[in-house]
Amino acid sequence: GGEQREKQYRAHRGFGDRRSGVISARTYFYADEAKCDQHMETFLRCIDASSGSSEDGFSAIKLTALGRPQFLLLFSEVLVKWRRFFHQMAAEQGQAGRTVLEMKLEAEKLQEALANLGIATKAESQHWFTGENLGVSGTVDLLDWNSLIDSRTKLSKLLLVPNMQTGQLEPLLSRFTEEEDLQMKRMLQRMDILAKRATEKGVRLMVDAEQSYFQPAISRLTLEMQRRFNRDRAIIFNTYQCYLKEAYDNVTVDVELSRREGWHFGTKLVRGAYMEQERERAAQIGYEDPINPTYEKTNEMYHRCLDYILEEIKHSRKASVMVASHNEDTVKFTLRRMMELGIHPSEKKVCFGQLLGMCDQITFPLGE
Repeated sequence: GGEQREKQYRAHRGFGDRRSGVISARTYFYADEAKCDQHMETFLRCIDASSGSSEDGFSAIKLTALGRPQFLLLFSEVLVKWRRFFHQMAAEQGQAGRTVLEMKLEAEKLQEALANLGIATKAESQHWFTGENLGVSGTVDLLDWNSLIDSRTKLSKLLLVPNMQTGQLEPLLSRFTEEEDLQMKRMLQRMDILAKRATEKGVRLMVDAEQSYFQPAISRLTLEMQRRFNRDRAIIFNTYQCYLKEAYDNVTVDVELSRREGWHFGTKLVRGAYMEQERERAAQIGYEDPINPTYEKTNEMYHRCLDYILEEIKHSRKASVMVASHNEDTVKFTLRRMMELGIHPSEKKVCFGQLLGMCDQITFPLGE
């Protein structure tokens, strides 16, 4: 099925070395499972060191260091196709142009559409929409839709999506070989070990963002950890890259999930470290550039996402954010909004991050 793979989520030899054009982020390459275990041990030592040196410390990890990046590519493609399918169905129900959380599919019409497309008979899809909260209102939104993929993965033969170009139905989940299946499980186990250690030590664990073609899978796996470990406080932090066109949609959907399920939302907001490489890859391979067209648009996106999270802190006190920025205007914007919304530094809901020695003229006055 190589030809039916989305261009963005295929492995490409020309971009096998992910260091090209990236000067501000570390890159890990997969050698074997033993190497991934070594990386995990290093991360565990970092968590211990952070715990020993400060209260409420932070430690950062990269998922490409903990398993085979190929799995992240495959899983990202699955998630993107599933979401795109939801958008197609929403457009057919006359909801194009709405914000992602305003799109609500009528369950009845959705079942008919699935039957017409030959994906599942009405009888088969009937019980998909009868969960505890799912479809109670007679509608299905993106979060309901995403929850289906959790419960349906064991029935991957039913997970078919139509390819609008060819008119053919394609299996959504690539069938992993037994070895790939094991690799995936090991990656999840390593994440679990790190999250447990961070919880024990009272260290907040930040999962770094990476290239856009890995990011849907990284975010989804991080979300799963948040659901489990952020019950009482934000221990696991997801990273959102505000140079991505879809950053605001991603932030709002994940915050809404945390509200519905009652866990603490933790996030680090960055502008992004892979722009040059992302643009070159999109141009060469032939898919839409995922990056905002201008610096101003990225600033706008950053402040929009940040403001949304600050409002959430004000209303629920169940969100935390690290403003990871060397931008003076962004830091001043955050301080102003904190004052307006009544969020005090002592609450430790908002923190700031700069690289050591970079923009000390911001870091030191901020610390004071």
